[in-house]
Amino acid sequence: MVSNFVEKVAIVGAGGQVGTYITEALLKTGKHQVTAISREGSTSPIPAGVTVKKINYAEPSTIVEALKGQDVLIYSLSVLVTDEADRLIKAAAEAGVPWILPNEFGYNSDNDAVNKDTLTGIPKKAQRKLIETLGVSSWIGVGSGYWYEYSLSVGGWSFGFDIKGREATFYDDGNTKIHTSTWPQIARAVASLLSLPITGSDTTLSQFKNKFAFISSFYVNQQEIFESLLRVTGTTRDDWKISNQPSDARFAFGKQMLQNGDRRGFGISLYSRTFFPDGAGTHPESANAALGLPEESLDEFSAVAVKMVQESYFETKVIPRITPSSS
Repeated sequence: MVSNFVEKVAIVGAGGQVGTYITEALLKTGKHQVTAISREGSTSPIPAGVTVKKINYAEPSTIVEALKGQDVLIYSLSVLVTDEADRLIKAAAEAGVPWILPNEFGYNSDNDAVNKDTLTGIPKKAQRKLIETLGVSSWIGVGSGYWYEYSLSVGGWSFGFDIKGREATFYDDGNTKIHTSTWPQIARAVASLLSLPITGSDTTLSQFKNKFAFISSFYVNQQEIFESLLRVTGTTRDDWKISNQPSDARFAFGKQMLQNGDRRGFGISLYSRTFFPDGAGTHPESANAALGLPEESLDEFSAVAVKMVQESYFETKVIPRITPSSS
């Protein structure tokens, strides 16, 4: 008898920042057999309980072989990686994988205005189109908004807060709200989504076929985030250096940095564009209720971000990942 549930899930990026949480959440359901698809030579740690299959992106047949028999392919890659994503999509089609969760764990890449300004969403949209054109797999985009604890911890270039230096930069007046999600919430969303029946009378996986499932932990603005930071750090506004900058000016500054060859401008331009007062950082709808996602504590995850700063997370975990020589 054919099962009405997906069971075999292959993940590219199982040892990554959000991928680790997704992998562990899927294992926790007890309903999924999880396989990590990893490039030959990679030394990235993989969560226990996961089958590992090695691939060589230069040899597409190795990817096809690794994906045979899988119900779902999830890939979480750098937003700058496009060739590898295309190869995964084509291999999934050749292997007959019915479902793909592409690299949509972030801001709404279906927003054409933001895509035009930042360019990052254009390849993602092309990947979704490729999946549909090949006609074998269906995609579901888990749109989460920016990762909350990550974005708050990495420095002033993202959410505008330099926690270590006690500096806060508000885009415009700091009252523009965005949707943002924690890593655990994203993981719960994926696990809940892939635990739904494929078809049926209630909420099903097929209802999200070739669509986005927008989820979030918080709908907040910078002022609210700052108040949370003050609470968890036991500081006052007087302890911080506070400034304001027009979001469009900050966006232009980031773009100029990029044009001058400074890659730091990428993050500045991307985040500041999302804080434009045109709703760029908000979701058109929410799948939180359909997926049974819980409410979370803003202060709890602001405290997580503070701890990440204290432990030099960005310097010790992120920089090595984005350095070309890393595994």
